Amino acid sequence: MQEALTNPNLIAGLTIVFGALVPALSIGRFVSAAMEALGRNPEAGPSISTNLILAIAFTEAIAIYALVVALAVKFVPLAE
Repeated sequence: MQEALTNPNLIAGLTIVFGALVPALSIGRFVSAAMEALGRNPEAGPSISTNLILAIAFTEAIAIYALVVALAVKFVPLAE
């Protein structure tokens, strides 16, 4: 069990899985809420679209941070 917790491939894989899963679910929720808002008030389309694109960009940044952490875990040697 201890060897599995220090395996950099496993840790990097789990980091990128969870780091991509949460932003993907968040983006799905953002888009769903935006479509509901557009259905209720079509005149607010430009305002909703601008805010949606901004929220998606910030959420994708979290996935990019997870990728950077996963690559650092995989390629930076552990201090022993």
